[in-house]
Amino acid sequence: MAGIAEALEQVRSALHAVLDSEAPRGLGDDELLLAVGALESVGRLLDAHRAAFAGEVAERSRVELGAGRLSARKGCRSAAELLERVTQISGSEARRRVLVGSATRAGTGLAGQPVPAPHPHLAAALVTGSVGLDAAATIVRELGRTRTVADPAQLDVAERELVDQATGTGDAAPVRASADELAVQARAWAIFLDQDGPEPDDERAMRRRGFRLGRARDGLIPVSGELLPEVAAKLRRLLDAHLSPRSGGSFLTDAERADLAVQAETRTTEQQRHDVLAAIVDTAARSGEHPTIGGQAPTVLVSVRASDLVTGHGAARADGVDLPISLRAARHMICTGGIQAVVLDDGGRILSLGSPERCFTPHQRRAITLRDGGCLIPGCTVPAAWCEIHHVVPDAHGGATHTDNGVLLCWFHHRSIDISGWGIRMKHGVPEIRPPAWLDPGGHWRPSTTSPTRLADRLELDHASPERKTA
Repeated sequence: MAGIAEALEQVRSALHAVLDSEAPRGLGDDELLLAVGALESVGRLLDAHRAAFAGEVAERSRVELGAGRLSARKGCRSAAELLERVTQISGSEARRRVLVGSATRAGTGLAGQPVPAPHPHLAAALVTGSVGLDAAATIVRELGRTRTVADPAQLDVAERELVDQATGTGDAAPVRASADELAVQARAWAIFLDQDGPEPDDERAMRRRGFRLGRARDGLIPVSGELLPEVAAKLRRLLDAHLSPRSGGSFLTDAERADLAVQAETRTTEQQRHDVLAAIVDTAARSGEHPTIGGQAPTVLVSVRASDLVTGHGAARADGVDLPISLRAARHMICTGGIQAVVLDDGGRILSLGSPERCFTPHQRRAITLRDGGCLIPGCTVPAAWCEIHHVVPDAHGGATHTDNGVLLCWFHHRSIDISGWGIRMKHGVPEIRPPAWLDPGGHWRPSTTSPTRLADRLELDHASPERKTA
């Protein structure tokens, strides 16, 4: 193994001597493109061996080997994690190499007989550098979805045809297909191969269902998956029920109200779906109907320095997520879930531990729900059960965790209350709302509620006799 490492180091040194960061600038157009193609050929050859070595690491890290598997002996949970540690590549790239390497690796049977690779045509093309890792991963991923249901002979034909398309060989492939073009063709083959066979659609759907949280990218966590039709229908209906425009129509003139549908909602449909999903998650977490973690309801631990909250500069960290979260998000979660002060010395020792504060009790929540009805922002249709309780006067400014200082807001309006332009104040224990200037240039304060009982009282007062109104 040391011999291979030494030889590769010599190759690396030779490439370093040949390649210069300034070299592309001095090349003509045709020479530049030829050099790009030559570099890609070298890269493909390296990628093929990267995948082969990753496949071997995965083979030695099989779960069946138990504590003796390579990844476990090196303190890692999987082959992909071990590759991340050794090479400093991303998790997605490590998994891609493992996927391709395992699919193109020849094995050995129980009796010692050679076992061909699951994708022999692809393996041969990889060795020669004719196919890149992108194309190889696409072929393995798309055809792999059909392996349990497709006819083996048809699967072999599909693989060979796709390799021909990727390499530009064969009668049907006069020009090499790009990785994106190959993905389209591979999906078409997958649909052809995955015919309704002995396994009923429902059973196959049950097997394929899933939901995945991806790795952080561009400040967001991507999600993907496949839902059973009935689950998708329920989720879609739930989202549709709460995607009506949010606005303060009662504060508008007739002309402004006519233009309300265009003006009021600034979020895209996708952003609204995200916010409804956030409310669903919060509601489920505090419902008390889910398993506890550490003896309490599922709770996200957010850590932030007290000095950062004061200065407004810095970031917070949420347990279980690699990305930092903004101080605005931290304040939102503190307002909703409370805060517990932990004092550390310069060495990191815990000096004092405060008691959790600023959590509205279930009794307070029920009382506020009776008063407010649902999200306090006029026009918002999110019900009380999905809402959070917002401290009108923050704790830092002397605000108490009391019904006279708490109002119901949905996740989105709570998250954006500091920047949305909506104003909230308490007057004798009754919440009042002031709409943004673009909705109500006059900036008038008015009571707001969706509580059926309070609305009934208001209606009764509006229709009361003059004597009762003046009483």
